[in-house]
Amino acid sequence: MTQFEASKVMAEADLLVSGPEVVAAISRVAREITEELKGSNPLVLCVMNGGLIFGGQLLTQLNFPLEVGYIHATRYGHETRGATLDWIVKPNAELQERTVLLLDDILDEGITLAAIAEYCRQQGASAVLMAALIEKLHLRKVTPGMHADFCGIEVGDRFLFGYGLDYKGYWRNAPGIYAVRGK
Repeated sequence: MTQFEASKVMAEADLLVSGPEVVAAISRVAREITEELKGSNPLVLCVMNGGLIFGGQLLTQLNFPLEVGYIHATRYGHETRGATLDWIVKPNAELQERTVLLLDDILDEGITLAAIAEYCRQQGASAVLMAALIEKLHLRKVTPGMHADFCGIEVGDRFLFGYGLDYKGYWRNAPGIYAVRGK
Protein backbone atom coordinates (compact mmCIF):
# COMPACT_ATOMS: atom_id res chain seq x y z
CA MET A 1 0.00 0.00 0.00
CA THR A 2 1.32 3.43 -0.86
CA GLN A 3 0.92 6.62 1.13
CA PHE A 4 -1.42 7.90 -1.59
CA GLU A 5 -3.60 4.77 -1.31
CA ALA A 6 -3.66 5.08 2.49
CA SER A 7 -4.73 8.74 2.20
CA LYS A 8 -7.51 7.74 -0.20
CA VAL A 9 -8.79 5.10 2.25
CA MET A 10 -9.05 7.74 4.98
CA ALA A 11 -10.71 10.29 2.69
CA GLU A 12 -13.43 7.77 1.79
CA ALA A 13 -13.81 6.15 5.24
CA ASP A 14 -16.91 6.32 7.40
CA LEU A 15 -16.34 7.74 10.89
CA LEU A 16 -18.16 5.38 13.26
CA VAL A 17 -16.93 6.63 16.64
CA SER A 18 -15.41 10.08 17.21
CA GLY A 19 -12.24 10.66 19.22
CA PRO A 20 -14.12 12.16 22.20
CA GLU A 21 -16.49 9.16 22.23
CA VAL A 22 -13.49 6.79 22.27
CA VAL A 23 -11.91 8.73 25.15
CA ALA A 24 -15.18 8.51 27.12
CA ALA A 25 -15.39 4.75 26.46
CA ILE A 26 -11.81 4.22 27.68
CA SER A 27 -12.60 6.16 30.87
CA ARG A 28 -15.68 4.00 31.50
CA VAL A 29 -13.65 0.82 30.97
CA ALA A 30 -10.98 2.13 33.38
CA ARG A 31 -13.63 2.64 36.07
CA GLU A 32 -14.99 -0.88 35.52
CA ILE A 33 -11.52 -2.46 35.65
CA THR A 34 -10.59 -0.47 38.75
CA GLU A 35 -13.74 -1.60 40.53
CA GLU A 36 -13.11 -5.26 39.73
CA LEU A 37 -9.33 -5.56 39.98
CA LYS A 38 -8.18 -2.92 42.49
CA GLY A 39 -7.22 -5.47 45.15
CA SER A 40 -5.90 -8.26 42.95
CA ASN A 41 -2.32 -7.18 42.09
CA PRO A 42 -2.86 -7.93 38.38
CA LEU A 43 -0.34 -8.28 35.62
CA VAL A 44 -1.62 -6.19 32.72
CA LEU A 45 -0.37 -7.31 29.31
CA CYS A 46 -0.79 -5.03 26.33
CA VAL A 47 -1.20 -6.96 23.07
CA MET A 48 1.03 -5.29 20.50
CA ASN A 49 0.74 -3.48 18.19
CA GLY A 50 -2.98 -2.87 18.22
CA GLY A 51 -3.39 -2.52 21.97
CA LEU A 52 -0.72 0.18 22.28
CA ILE A 53 -2.94 3.27 22.05
CA PHE A 54 -5.81 1.78 24.05
CA GLY A 55 -3.42 0.46 26.69
CA GLY A 56 -1.49 3.69 26.96
CA GLN A 57 -4.60 5.74 27.56
CA LEU A 58 -6.26 3.18 29.82
CA LEU A 59 -3.30 2.46 32.11
CA THR A 60 -2.99 6.07 33.28
CA GLN A 61 -6.56 5.83 34.61
CA LEU A 62 -6.07 2.65 36.65
CA ASN A 63 -5.31 4.04 40.10
CA PHE A 64 -4.19 0.92 41.93
CA PRO A 65 -0.98 -1.14 42.10
CA LEU A 66 -0.37 -3.32 39.05
CA GLU A 67 2.45 -4.61 36.90
CA VAL A 68 2.59 -3.93 33.17
CA GLY A 69 4.10 -5.97 30.37
CA TYR A 70 3.39 -6.74 26.78
CA ILE A 71 2.90 -9.62 24.47
CA HIS A 72 3.11 -9.68 20.72
CA ALA A 73 1.27 -12.36 18.80
CA THR A 74 -0.30 -11.68 15.45
CA ARG A 75 -2.20 -13.35 12.67
CA TYR A 76 -2.29 -10.39 10.33
CA GLY A 77 1.05 -8.63 9.79
CA HIS A 78 0.14 -6.06 7.13
CA GLU A 79 -2.60 -8.23 5.65
CA THR A 80 -6.36 -7.84 6.07
CA ARG A 81 -7.00 -11.54 6.67
CA GLY A 82 -5.59 -13.60 9.51
CA ALA A 83 -3.35 -16.60 9.07
CA THR A 84 -1.45 -18.80 11.54
CA LEU A 85 -0.69 -17.24 14.92
CA ASP A 86 2.86 -15.88 14.98
CA TRP A 87 4.38 -15.42 18.45
CA ILE A 88 6.81 -12.50 18.35
CA VAL A 89 7.19 -11.79 22.10
CA LYS A 90 5.84 -13.83 24.98
CA PRO A 91 5.51 -12.18 28.41
CA ASN A 92 8.68 -12.18 30.47
CA ALA A 93 6.87 -11.77 33.81
CA GLU A 94 5.94 -14.74 35.98
CA LEU A 95 2.29 -15.68 35.37
CA GLN A 96 1.97 -18.37 38.04
CA GLU A 97 -0.97 -17.62 40.40
CA ARG A 98 -1.46 -14.15 38.87
CA THR A 99 -4.56 -12.40 37.61
CA VAL A 100 -3.72 -11.41 34.04
CA LEU A 101 -5.55 -8.68 32.19
CA LEU A 102 -5.04 -8.64 28.41
CA LEU A 103 -5.50 -5.28 26.66
CA ASP A 104 -6.18 -5.31 22.93
CA ASP A 105 -7.63 -3.03 20.31
CA ILE A 106 -10.34 -5.37 19.08
CA LEU A 107 -12.14 -8.61 19.76
CA ASP A 108 -13.26 -9.75 16.33
CA GLU A 109 -13.33 -13.52 15.92
CA GLY A 110 -11.21 -13.86 19.05
CA ILE A 111 -8.68 -16.33 17.69
CA THR A 112 -5.62 -14.31 18.75
CA LEU A 113 -6.96 -13.34 22.18
CA ALA A 114 -8.15 -16.89 22.87
CA ALA A 115 -4.70 -18.27 22.04
CA ILE A 116 -2.96 -15.69 24.22
CA ALA A 117 -5.38 -16.36 27.10
CA GLU A 118 -4.78 -20.10 26.79
CA TYR A 119 -1.02 -19.54 26.86
CA CYS A 120 -1.40 -17.50 30.08
CA ARG A 121 -3.50 -20.26 31.66
CA GLN A 122 -0.91 -22.86 30.67
CA GLN A 123 1.72 -20.73 32.41
CA GLY A 124 -0.31 -20.92 35.63
CA ALA A 125 -2.33 -17.70 35.64
CA SER A 126 -5.11 -17.99 38.20
CA ALA A 127 -7.43 -15.79 36.13
CA VAL A 128 -7.24 -14.29 32.65
CA LEU A 129 -9.46 -11.35 31.76
CA MET A 130 -9.74 -9.49 28.47
CA ALA A 131 -10.28 -5.78 27.85
CA ALA A 132 -10.89 -4.68 24.26
CA LEU A 133 -11.45 -1.18 23.00
CA ILE A 134 -13.75 -2.53 20.26
CA GLU A 135 -15.85 -5.66 20.10
CA LYS A 136 -17.40 -6.60 16.79
CA LEU A 137 -20.96 -7.89 16.95
CA HIS A 138 -21.24 -11.05 14.85
CA LEU A 139 -21.56 -14.80 15.30
CA ARG A 140 -18.10 -15.86 14.05
CA LYS A 141 -16.33 -15.97 17.44
CA VAL A 142 -13.83 -18.78 17.89
CA THR A 143 -15.85 -19.83 20.94
CA PRO A 144 -19.61 -19.26 20.66
CA GLY A 145 -20.69 -16.47 22.98
CA MET A 146 -17.14 -15.20 23.54
CA HIS A 147 -17.02 -11.62 24.84
CA ALA A 148 -14.43 -9.31 26.34
CA ASP A 149 -14.70 -8.97 30.11
CA PHE A 150 -14.36 -5.22 29.61
CA CYS A 151 -15.45 -3.63 26.33
CA GLY A 152 -15.27 0.01 25.31
CA ILE A 153 -17.38 0.08 22.15
CA GLU A 154 -19.47 -2.45 20.25
CA VAL A 155 -19.70 -2.06 16.48
CA GLY A 156 -21.08 -3.90 13.50
CA ASP A 157 -19.10 -6.23 11.28
CA ARG A 158 -17.04 -3.87 9.11
CA PHE A 159 -13.34 -3.47 8.43
CA LEU A 160 -12.18 -0.90 11.00
CA PHE A 161 -9.15 1.26 11.59
CA GLY A 162 -8.01 3.97 14.00
CA TYR A 163 -7.09 4.14 17.68
CA GLY A 164 -4.71 1.22 17.31
CA LEU A 165 -6.51 -0.73 14.58
CA ASP A 166 -4.77 -0.59 11.24
CA TYR A 167 -5.61 -0.94 7.57
CA LYS A 168 -2.71 -2.68 5.82
CA GLY A 169 -0.27 -1.21 8.34
CA TYR A 170 -1.60 2.35 8.18
CA TRP A 171 -3.90 4.57 10.24
CA ARG A 172 -3.40 3.11 13.73
CA ASN A 173 -2.98 6.79 14.60
CA ALA A 174 -6.39 7.89 13.29
CA PRO A 175 -8.21 9.87 16.02
CA GLY A 176 -11.44 7.85 16.01
CA ILE A 177 -12.82 4.54 14.80
CA TYR A 178 -13.33 4.44 11.06
CA ALA A 179 -14.71 1.84 8.67
CA VAL A 180 -13.25 1.29 5.24
CA ARG A 181 -15.83 2.36 2.68
CA GLY A 182 -17.59 -0.69 1.27
CA LYS A 183 -16.02 -3.15 3.75
